[in-house]
Amino acid sequence: MTGMLVVILLLAGATFMLLAGVGVLRMPDLYMRMQATTKATTLGAGCLLVAAALALGNAGAWVRALAVVLFLYLTAPVAAHVIARAAYFVGTNMWKGTVLDEMKGRYDEQTHELRGEESERGSSSPGPTL
Repeated sequence: MTGMLVVILLLAGATFMLLAGVGVLRMPDLYMRMQATTKATTLGAGCLLVAAALALGNAGAWVRALAVVLFLYLTAPVAAHVIARAAYFVGTNMWKGTVLDEMKGRYDEQTHELRGEESERGSSSPGPTL
């Protein structure tokens, strides 16, 4: 039973990794490529690490595998966000079929500040006024 679960997890992990590679090749711009690779590789690596821990079967392997999975799940989305934001700020072009650019008009190239919705509406107070 354990062997069957290991095989299923290995196949799932390898499939997600393959899909991440296909996403890099097929997606039209940097932002979509990053989204595809971040999600697929994180899930794929998680499946592969859990399969390895399950196959080894000792507590040390489980602790290490779960620590790495937790680290990946916490850092991969943050790293992708920071890289995508930096790419946007330096002017990396979006795909011509992109419908919505939520950051357009919010980034000041002189001060390198990103304005939120509150500053666009003209409200300078952080909360409701009484």
